[in-house]
Amino acid sequence: MKKVLSIILLCSLVGTLYSGVLLSFFHARSDGSNIILEWQTSQEEAIKEFVVERSASDNPFVEVDEIVPKGNDSFYSFTDKSAYKTADVLYTYRLKIVDMDNSISYSSEISVAHNVSSVKRTWGSIKALFR
Repeated sequence: MKKVLSIILLCSLVGTLYSGVLLSFFHARSDGSNIILEWQTSQEEAIKEFVVERSASDNPFVEVDEIVPKGNDSFYSFTDKSAYKTADVLYTYRLKIVDMDNSISYSSEISVAHNVSSVKRTWGSIKALFR
């Protein structure tokens, strides 16, 4: 019982435990052109992949990209270039953590407003017309 309490206390001080991953932090920010996600792990055991998922305006989550795990004490950075460049949408992200046995757990959700200038927003709309 003492060991379990010690592990729970340690996780609350160091990070959050999801399946085989001890996640130190998970942040998102807009740089005006893209949304940048950053996270760090202090422990990774039997992890197959991280899947970045995004939701906008209460829509269901969609998979954006798959990230190969690097191992213990790793820093990850992912740039979401596919987020629509508008200022009136709040994006929510989470990590789907897939273990080697294909069991799945999810990180906590983080939200970010995409701060885009009106010039970039207009140019992004024009470019979208020709895709």
